[in-house]
Amino acid sequence: MAAVMRKPLSEVLPPLILGTATFNHQYHPDPTHMPYTEIVGRALAHNILGFDTSPYYGPSELLLGDALRKLTPPPPREGYFLITKAGRIAGDQFDYSPAWIRYSVCRSLERLATPYLDLVYTHDVEFVSPQEVLAAVTELRKLRDQGLIRYVGISGYPVDTLASLAEMILRETGEPLDAVMSYSHFCVQNSKLGDADLLERFRNAGVECLPNASMLSMGLLTSRGVDNSPMGLWHPAPQEVRQACDALATIARDAGEHLEEVSIRWALENWARIGSPFGTRLVPGEGVQEARIGVSVMGVSSVAELEETWSLWSSVAGLVGEPEQQAAQRAKIARIVNEKMWPSLGQWKDYAWESGGPSFVNTRTAMGTIPRDAVSERWGLVPAIVDTPKI
Repeated sequence: MAAVMRKPLSEVLPPLILGTATFNHQYHPDPTHMPYTEIVGRALAHNILGFDTSPYYGPSELLLGDALRKLTPPPPREGYFLITKAGRIAGDQFDYSPAWIRYSVCRSLERLATPYLDLVYTHDVEFVSPQEVLAAVTELRKLRDQGLIRYVGISGYPVDTLASLAEMILRETGEPLDAVMSYSHFCVQNSKLGDADLLERFRNAGVECLPNASMLSMGLLTSRGVDNSPMGLWHPAPQEVRQACDALATIARDAGEHLEEVSIRWALENWARIGSPFGTRLVPGEGVQEARIGVSVMGVSSVAELEETWSLWSSVAGLVGEPEQQAAQRAKIARIVNEKMWPSLGQWKDYAWESGGPSFVNTRTAMGTIPRDAVSERWGLVPAIVDTPKI
């Protein structure tokens, strides 16, 4: 397949993206019984045209692909933007070798029933070496040049690590990354992604887009509290941070609000502005002079959550509501966060838990080994094939 001429990512990336990490056992006891087809259908009906997934998210790719196939009439492939990731296999297993990256992308193409992927990230880059990240990005760019993917990025948690890797990739290859995605780093609890010096580093590294993911910090900023949810078993935040965030629900309630709405509205509104130099058009592809808006990734587990987030986004983007009412609500949310929530968080404001680092051990020992399965056979993938079950 010939390489596709590409516009800058900022001209085609949707400003609001549906994250499907929630189509996973970490968030739901049986994701196959989620209303995933209805969620995807309602997203498209609201003009939410981007979908973010990963092989690491359990059945997420399969469910997203199934939903897109089931919709009637089926949406045209050029009418939505598919994002996935590669390199993370399990909680303690990473394989960034070119052979695995290629196999992972080919498998994602089949799961999502698409001839190409719009954007592929290397997944959770902080757990591997810079050399491994460079090798994986290089392989993704080869796949891009073959027309199988269109844009290449990296994703992870620690923002300083992401900036360092973006700088390294530009330095070593002479080509900047199209996108860098951070999660839980622009939310009420932690807003480090908005730091001016950090954004300048991304700018100097030539990064085109910086999507902001996990506005509720994987369930940390919810009224019921992360400990009372399926995420409580695996969430990386220490107990002190969980307790500090639990107290925010009472602050919101005393102000006549829900913590979820305060958190989502605050993140959407502020990233739309602060992230705008790394954002996209409100209507991608239209109006070269149109102002950019910071890109947000929302994760939902139900149609009701989707509708609530869409309503908040529509308000933030100025699509609905009276300007005076929106300004009053914006000011109220800012007061709650600045004057009440941040002082309440104290030392846990902008706290980041350890992710990766010297203590982490990658238990993946056979780097570059790919299964002898239908995917490897159909795509003619032969390096180091062994008889192992499909992951």
